[in-house]
Amino acid sequence: MEYIIKTILIGIGGTIAMDIWALLLKHLFNIQSLNYAFVGRWIGHFSNGKFMHNSIAKAPPIAGEKAIGWCAHYLIGITFSILLVIIWGYEWIDTPRIIPALIIGIATTIAPFLIMQPGMGLGIAAAKLPNANTARFRSLLTHTIYGIGLYLTALILTIR
Repeated sequence: MEYIIKTILIGIGGTIAMDIWALLLKHLFNIQSLNYAFVGRWIGHFSNGKFMHNSIAKAPPIAGEKAIGWCAHYLIGITFSILLVIIWGYEWIDTPRIIPALIIGIATTIAPFLIMQPGMGLGIAAAKLPNANTARFRSLLTHTIYGIGLYLTALILTIR
């Protein structure tokens, strides 16, 4: 049970790191991050059998979409931390190493590139955006920050 709780906390910590990064970008450089209401809207349309949109911004709003999006954001972060522990084992929680956390963080960029962005109408790896390479770089950097957050949270949990 201890490892399950720690794995969940590690996922939450990694996700918080992403959110802190997004706040820093917003307040220091006026760079907007992902609107989680749009994530919630996208997910909310699943129940209608709608998984792909031309533009999620133009799709009909869903009741509670912001809360749905934020909950999904944290549940996804926890899910990827579970993947980390499945691959590297409970030993990683006891003696965290940065490389496995970075591998998971960077690898998770596949999810927005191949699932979320196409589903929300942005194309594979944001190809439909006029600044696609900038969006790709920001996604990669944000997910790298998630990996660093996984590692730092696990490190904090080893302190007794």
